Amino acid sequence: MPETEPTDRPGRDGSRSGGGGGDGAGRSAGGGSGGADEDAGHREAHGGALGPRLNWLRAAVLGANDGVVSTAGLVMGVAGATTSESALLTAGLAGMLAGSLSMAVGEYVSVSSQRDSERAALRQEQRELAEDPVAELAELAGFYRAKGLPEPLAREVAVRLTEHDPLAAHAEVELKIDPEELTSAWQAAWASFVSFTVGALCPLLAVLLLPSSVRAPATAATVLCALLVTGLLSARLGGAPPRRAVLRNVLGGGLAMAVTYALGVGLDAAGV
Repeated sequence: MPETEPTDRPGRDGSRSGGGGGDGAGRSAGGGSGGADEDAGHREAHGGALGPRLNWLRAAVLGANDGVVSTAGLVMGVAGATTSESALLTAGLAGMLAGSLSMAVGEYVSVSSQRDSERAALRQEQRELAEDPVAELAELAGFYRAKGLPEPLAREVAVRLTEHDPLAAHAEVELKIDPEELTSAWQAAWASFVSFTVGALCPLLAVLLLPSSVRAPATAATVLCALLVTGLLSARLGGAPPRRAVLRNVLGGGLAMAVTYALGVGLDAAGV
């Protein structure tokens, strides 16, 4: 889960929430004003909301990319063996549904396991706070000292954050978890299902709607264009160089289609 700015640089605004902790740390440092703390809290609120949305968007793009590649490989393999539209439709729909359900179930299981682990860690942290709050406060101050704050300021920041929300303060610094932003397994499953289905429709519709005389090359060209778009989007969201990401995406998808199409042609030639 993305870390918020104050966790990385607590000395700048001294508080996760931009509230009481920021005021205390600012006064101790001799320069923080209420307006600056409010601005920091405002920026943090937007950053905390934007991070999860970017993660969802990135996962959706990757799910769509999987739908494009896997379905394209399947229908191109069938197209290499037969020109029957019913066979192409059956194989394409079955592959799309199987892939969508597989992605959704896999995402649900994965996110559920992650969420269970996060909840267990939060419960453990809550117990430690209840059993020995003094030691936990010293531990939190120690994290801020390790990040470069002087002892008095590190302790004041820890005290202010603990007064505001002790569990959130420790969870963010120690566990890198925001208790209010735990991922929903059902949302993850639906996002994967929908994104894979949307991606799979591209090669499926292309192979069904195009004339049989140009079906294979035109479908391949359509799929490569779709992979170019998903490669650009994934690179943009991940902050990676777009040329390399697009090249990997297009070459990988092209190779998958070439292999399955050649397999289909070979099986047809063998009379299978």
